[in-house]
Amino acid sequence: MKVMGIVAGRHNGNSEILVKEALSAVQEAGGEAILINLFDYHIENCTGCEGCTMQMGEVAMGKGTYKGCVLKNKDDVDKIINVMQTCNGIIVGCPTYDLAPSSLYLKFAQRFLAYELAFRLKIGEVKEDPHMVGGLIAVGGSCHDWQTFTLEVMGASMFTQSINVVDQMMATRDGRPGNVLLRPEQLERAHKMGENIVKAINTPVEEREWLGDPDMGMCPRCHSSLIYKGDPHWDGIEFPFECAVCGAGGDLVKDENGEYKFVLAENGLIRDRNINEARDKHLDEIVATKIDFFQRQHEVKDLYDKYKNMKFPAV
Repeated sequence: MKVMGIVAGRHNGNSEILVKEALSAVQEAGGEAILINLFDYHIENCTGCEGCTMQMGEVAMGKGTYKGCVLKNKDDVDKIINVMQTCNGIIVGCPTYDLAPSSLYLKFAQRFLAYELAFRLKIGEVKEDPHMVGGLIAVGGSCHDWQTFTLEVMGASMFTQSINVVDQMMATRDGRPGNVLLRPEQLERAHKMGENIVKAINTPVEEREWLGDPDMGMCPRCHSSLIYKGDPHWDGIEFPFECAVCGAGGDLVKDENGEYKFVLAENGLIRDRNINEARDKHLDEIVATKIDFFQRQHEVKDLYDKYKNMKFPAV
């Protein structure tokens, strides 16, 4: 049993303290725990070059070979993810800035697509599926109203790594480094997360389930709090409401107590981003969009040149 802790906050800060407490539960259970702080590594920004998705599309159509991220020899991301994909679980601790995860975490997580685990397994780049489980810790100086996107964005970053998030927690009112030490209930909760990660790892993959607060969030699938009015998908599928994180579809229904519940439709998991096969549909969409553009590229050549040559003063 091997679990990686990933910290996207300052050294000796609240995020790091909580991740360490969770990892201590892994060690107590006889597991191997490793810890990285992203501040210690060189991480390049994703350039949006589309190299990974273009290659994936070519491979999906039976053409070419996959060479991975164009930045893989220029920073430490390749090294980190190759180790992460040998772990049975990860625990991520991240501070909240402006309602969302820190830019450092986003910088790291937005490189995940080039290392999509399901794809790497399919082409033989990764030999064994680690069936990773995850625990997420969001830390902020105020309450939930100032951390509304942090766990949701962290959760959304797990899909390309096929990580089954089994627990998550929000540590509130921790404004200064070490503030969490005044909140023993949060340390206890982090320790429980470590225990839950161990429990999930020791549970057969097909029997794993959510181990966190059963009342957390509105989505019964990923426990996100963000539900929005559904729109038609590119292939025409539409739900009255959808989970903004996992894509589960359903409707808002008022129960006997007058509280709204998000109830999944019969086919509500057809777009579930936790499922590799459902995410393949998104790759189909990307490939179809790419083919359409290349077939019609000549229609926009002059207009594209117009904007390409348009110049404005910079700062």
